[in-house]
Amino acid sequence: MGFQTLSLKGRALRLLAGREHSRAELERKLAPHEPEPGELARALDELQAKGLPAEAVAHAMVGLQATETERAREVWRKKFGEPASDAAGRAKQMRFLASRGFSPEAIRRVVRGEDD
Repeated sequence: MGFQTLSLKGRALRLLAGREHSRAELERKLAPHEPEPGELARALDELQAKGLPAEAVAHAMVGLQATETERAREVWRKKFGEPASDAAGRAKQMRFLASRGFSPEAIRRVVRGEDD
């Protein structure tokens, strides 16, 4: 299972944690993020087969977000090592992390130096 699949599942879990979504709603919202045809259907089938209760999905989401922020922080630390001194520097750091596929929330936490 590649990074893109995890990202797609992470997006699905994020949506599910917010409220109940029908499969059709999930397909509509996630289709633009599908790396290759059929991957979205496989990810949704796998989520559905698990029969996860909403509480378990919400708990998993918190873990995924924390893990993503930790990974983003490590990538940022290796590349930059210290906070940017101005807005242009912060924007550069944010673009770098975005190009690595991190979510806007994780990027914001890392660049602003916020703890989880």
